[in-house]
Amino acid sequence: MTFPSNAPPCKHFLVTWPAEHIVHIEINRPQKLNAFYEPMWLELRQIFNHFSTCPDTRAIILSGAGPKAFTAGLDVQHASESGPLADSSGGLPLDGARAAIRYRRHILDFQDCISAVEQCEKPVICALHGFTMGLGIDLSTSADVRICSDDTKFAVKEVDIGLAADIGTLSRLPKVTGNFSWVKDICLSARIFLADEALQFGLVSGVYEGKEKTIEAALRWATLVAEKSPVAVQGTKELLNFSRNHSIEDGLRYTAIWNSAALQTRDVPIAMKAGMAKRKPTFEKL
Repeated sequence: MTFPSNAPPCKHFLVTWPAEHIVHIEINRPQKLNAFYEPMWLELRQIFNHFSTCPDTRAIILSGAGPKAFTAGLDVQHASESGPLADSSGGLPLDGARAAIRYRRHILDFQDCISAVEQCEKPVICALHGFTMGLGIDLSTSADVRICSDDTKFAVKEVDIGLAADIGTLSRLPKVTGNFSWVKDICLSARIFLADEALQFGLVSGVYEGKEKTIEAALRWATLVAEKSPVAVQGTKELLNFSRNHSIEDGLRYTAIWNSAALQTRDVPIAMKAGMAKRKPTFEKL
């Protein structure tokens, strides 16, 4: 399917519509194993912010182009030559406070770009394959659902380049898996782990044979979700994300407030009548 003309321009991503209401976003830098540099994560935020409110979109698939990698993470060579990790002091010592402010601004902006996946109103499924390192963990844990091919190689690599992961992995991965011992194991050692271990500890919810079948599985899931009420799907994602970060009492209260508005949708009687008639319901765009 063709891409709507009002979509944002994409230099580092391929964007297609494989089925009605479903967007497939591919990280498109395969010659560099889809490694990220700053223009890429800025573009990622722009794309997800666009589709978050696009009325034609109900589910998003995120994957990596090429046969070798979802993403190898940060393009370390590029980062060492430009941006805050580069030596731009001209050989002079940089004032500590000013350096800290510069780093903090950069990190917060980078975090916001990756968090755009999590904050997207539409559900996002990551279809992982090949190398899924560093930023690949940050990015995939921002998604709602993760599946992978049986050739996927994972690693939280940041300690191997002298820093603590700071774009989301250390905040999200413990909540995704619920196993602090395993999370500390892989984050402190930076060791590579494979698809079966990722499935065992809940990082992914399914493993498939090869990239093609993984994408097909992601499309089946996205198609199933896209058939549901977009009001119900958006609300479910919002309430699950809120409840993850709050107490049960706060989650129940927020749900009551949310549904006091959402229950007024026409989608409820439409879905009920379709269920009784044993036919698929049709819902308005959101």
